Amino acid sequence: MSLTGPRGFRAAGITAGIKASGKPDLALVVNDGPEQTAAAVFTRNKVKAAPVLWSQQVLTTGTLKAVVLNSGGANACTGPEGFQTAHATAEKAAEVLATGAIEVAVCSTGLIGAQLPRDVVLAGVEKAAAALEATPDADLAAATAIMTTDTVAKQALSEQAGWSVGGITKGAGMIAPSMATMLSVLTTDASADAATLDRALRSAVRVSFDRLDVDGSMSTNDTVIVLASGASGVTPSEQDLTAALTEVARDLAKQMQADAEGVTKRILVRVTGAASEDDAVVVARTVARDSLVKTALFGSDPNWGRIAAAAGYADADLDPEKLDVTVNGVTLCRGGVAAGDRGLADLSGEDVLVEVELGLGAGEAEILTTDLSHAYVEENSAYSS
Repeated sequence: MSLTGPRGFRAAGITAGIKASGKPDLALVVNDGPEQTAAAVFTRNKVKAAPVLWSQQVLTTGTLKAVVLNSGGANACTGPEGFQTAHATAEKAAEVLATGAIEVAVCSTGLIGAQLPRDVVLAGVEKAAAALEATPDADLAAATAIMTTDTVAKQALSEQAGWSVGGITKGAGMIAPSMATMLSVLTTDASADAATLDRALRSAVRVSFDRLDVDGSMSTNDTVIVLASGASGVTPSEQDLTAALTEVARDLAKQMQADAEGVTKRILVRVTGAASEDDAVVVARTVARDSLVKTALFGSDPNWGRIAAAAGYADADLDPEKLDVTVNGVTLCRGGVAAGDRGLADLSGEDVLVEVELGLGAGEAEILTTDLSHAYVEENSAYSS
């Protein structure tokens, strides 16, 4: 189970008819309480989709009854009509769930620039409400309904002492912080006030979704929402709540990495010895995004020079005479010059570890990324059609 593993939640995923393919395209997640605390993190892109603008408003209350999510259209760059569609979706969900529209968040994913078929979406909300269940099948249906270029549904569950955290996500490309072209709903039956839940979520996202960077492209629709029902009767410490949310978010982030568009290599870039954690993140992200690094790793070529060059143009402190680069356990660069036999770095497998030591301090960070393959280019060149 995932969404409904924690007590107090129901979920549904249905085919509303938004997608021309006829595949599932609308999900509904409902918090039946007794508490309905919520927090969220959204894209930092200045171009924000209508559902993001709507959900940012309703999340200011720290309370949510439900989340409606659709695939098949991002409802981004759609003007006042698009915002009205997001609002109407929340109103329809409020109507069928006997709550207020201000207690309903809306999330969308898909192609940017096209209006959603409002009547189809609203009818889908009614259909989803009738299908709500607290079962593994319902969780899978919801996770499936939000997929776009994903090839598998993504779910996770962490069981704690008397309480739990579950979640679903979607995302395979256009992935860069804030988060990805991703939607994620996390649920917990723990009891937590809104401020605590918000801090815990932000801490979890910072070291999970925000450390996944497939292609450096930031979406207009990124949304991570956590709902807390309090149904377990357990109030964990903020530290324990943060740890459980982080566990689930990291699990989901790794699933997105493994299912990234065109992926043939799962790459972990680890930077140590930075002057600060922020510097470590900047260097790791720069290496992870560098096209020449990504294409070299696609070709199973341990080209440490590309890694060193990428680290060198990162906006962070770096002394080239202290720079070490290790690939899959083989040190190829030490003190800024060649060291070791490149042929010993075996990149034939799917997992690649790139380690960059800066020798300047105690800052460290990791970024998950993937290679840049023919399939990635082909998939994204054909996506709009």
